[in-house]
Amino acid sequence: TLFLHIPAEDDTNGEASTCGRILIFLSWVLVVLTMPFSLLVCFKVVQEYERAVIFRLGRLMQGGAKGPGIFFILPCIDAYARVDLRTRTYDVPPQEVLTKDSVTVSVDAVVYYRVSNATVSIANVENAHHSTRLLAQTTLRNTMGTRHLHEILSERMTISGSMQLSLDEATEAWGIKVERVEIKDVRLPVQLQRAMAAEAEAAREARAKVIAAEGEQKASRALREASEVIGDSPAALQLRYLQTLNTISAEKNSTIVFPLPIDILTYFMKSKEAFVPNA
Repeated sequence: TLFLHIPAEDDTNGEASTCGRILIFLSWVLVVLTMPFSLLVCFKVVQEYERAVIFRLGRLMQGGAKGPGIFFILPCIDAYARVDLRTRTYDVPPQEVLTKDSVTVSVDAVVYYRVSNATVSIANVENAHHSTRLLAQTTLRNTMGTRHLHEILSERMTISGSMQLSLDEATEAWGIKVERVEIKDVRLPVQLQRAMAAEAEAAREARAKVIAAEGEQKASRALREASEVIGDSPAALQLRYLQTLNTISAEKNSTIVFPLPIDILTYFMKSKEAFVPNA
């Protein structure tokens, strides 16, 4: 009778663990035999803004990413990847978007992001930076497609905050932190620009007419009040007349015809009657 033995999962893991220990031992032997030349290969340095994610026999090493500073790897069985933790800037190319009120606009933005977890950014996604950039483009189109045109033009800060939250939530599983999103420019079709310019000009003209009418109303009220004050005082009327003459004389030389005040004629008539003898 032939019995076929199928190894269980624990047996497989045990064999892999035993094989791994043997390879690690041989790697240490190689390091000792090739000293001091092996030290040039075994010791690596990463900068303050970098982290090193080490894989030993294809498995992530315990303890997380290494760095900054110097760290040790075993030749032949260890591999590592450098991860830059500095903030990166991605200029989203212009996206043609159809707004909620069926207007086609071209929108571009800037995304600021950085790697928050070096190990996750290497182990969970093939290319975290490329994936984040593609997601930024689709998120920009989806966000603008749910907004009206006037909202896109007047609520850029609100839209930027909404995009930042959406991107940050989606990229958290990739070890990416989206710090900020800014809407750079919104380009409208030429016909729509002309229509909006005509609408704004008409609104300004209407506003100017209203302001002019209010000014005329206030001026007429002031003139009526001034006429009432002057009418109550003959002396004020004479002073106003003299002031007008002074203003006219200060201008360029010209011939001016103006009537004499009736009060002056009345004064001369009274003087003549006083000199006439009684009959």
